[in-house]
Amino acid sequence: MTGPTGVDPIGTTVGTTTSGAHVETGASDGRSLGEIVGDLSTDLTTLVKQELTLARTELKEEASKAGKGAGMLGGAGIAGLLALILGSFALAYLLDNWMPVELAFLIVTILWAIVGAVLAARGRKELKNSNPQLPETQQTLKEDAAWARAQKN
Repeated sequence: MTGPTGVDPIGTTVGTTTSGAHVETGASDGRSLGEIVGDLSTDLTTLVKQELTLARTELKEEASKAGKGAGMLGGAGIAGLLALILGSFALAYLLDNWMPVELAFLIVTILWAIVGAVLAARGRKELKNSNPQLPETQQTLKEDAAWARAQKN
């Protein structure tokens, strides 16, 4: 049974560790101050390692999304290059029989430019969908800070 301040009538403070274990400190706890500090240090080390693992996992996911967008933009660049070189020649030779050569080259260039624009738009969309802010890591860091403040009080 605990009182309104989280201290039971015999002077024992009740709390929880980062692993969720129920811990009582105070008069009935046989640990020395050094042991308590050591346990706190171990818990804090574990917490930092878990936060780093979470951040690393989130960064890998976001890098994958950004890589897709960059690949799409690379494809758009290749399509643009093809628009300037190969497309113009291929269709221009075909259309040369019915219209002036200049118009034939213009038609081919416009077709490849459309392909490049579509790839560029999709690549930009993929890059915008990536979220480098790591929301899960930020949330857990806020929770950890609140936990640390509660331990201080």
